[in-house]
Amino acid sequence: MTARLPVFPLGTVLFPGLVLPLHIFEERYRALVRHLVDLPDGSPREFGVVAIRAGWEVAPKGPDGRPLPGVGEVTLHDVGCTAELRQVTELPDGGFDIVTVGRRRFRVGEVDRAGAPYLTAEVEWLPEPEAPDEAADLLAARVIAVFRQYLGLIRNDPEEISEQLPEDPTVLSHLVAATAALTVADRQRLLAIDDTAARLRAELRLLNREAALLRQVRAVPVPLGELASPPIPN
Repeated sequence: MTARLPVFPLGTVLFPGLVLPLHIFEERYRALVRHLVDLPDGSPREFGVVAIRAGWEVAPKGPDGRPLPGVGEVTLHDVGCTAELRQVTELPDGGFDIVTVGRRRFRVGEVDRAGAPYLTAEVEWLPEPEAPDEAADLLAARVIAVFRQYLGLIRNDPEEISEQLPEDPTVLSHLVAATAALTVADRQRLLAIDDTAARLRAELRLLNREAALLRQVRAVPVPLGELASPPIPN
């Protein structure tokens, strides 16, 4: 099943069930928020969040205020997640502070860059597990144990380490993917995995890798390209 969605490129990966607050000041995304708010009651107020693969959603500008030459338009990853609008605060300057929650994953199809002030895309909804999975249940217990060890290496507050983690394997897999100090590329690969058990196995490998590095050098590697990228404006 396919649908057409407004698309919001970001320098981060959104997962189902995770909260994403955004400050909206660019006019095209103000228009998107107004469009969502004006929808009839009962209509889904959601847009697609897709991580940027290359380029900048808003090109850097030179001293004259014009976009710098040679900066290509943004390219997107293939899989994103819808953000459901939960709270909107209109600001005196016409911008918005919004709170959204990740809802459902999709694969990006044809992108329309001209039909609206903001990007829209044909999207294909990706499957989510509905039946209990014994393998995922067993893996979830292992991920919880390894994740607590990992948290003990990056957090000093015992309460944060002992906080309750979800028992549902799919919910847990999304929480771990969004919470661990991973690169956008790592998170994107996890988002694209359809099977919960496969996602949990991948997270076990990543958590063990990160924990080993933290024990050795007390640091988590981040590509220099990500450190050099300008902040996302919206």
